Amino acid sequence: MTTSKRRRENAWHQRKHSQRPHGKIKSMDELAAEYDQEHSKS
Repeated sequence: MTTSKRRRENAWHQRKHSQRPHGKIKSMDELAAEYDQEHSKS
């Protein structure tokens, strides 16, 4: 038997929302600190 449309859509949404393709998003402070470290070496 096939699964109901609601169940299929729910499973699709669960997969979609559980993805983390690029990892955690950094805060502006973290990005600024990284930028300062990289550009203070020269």
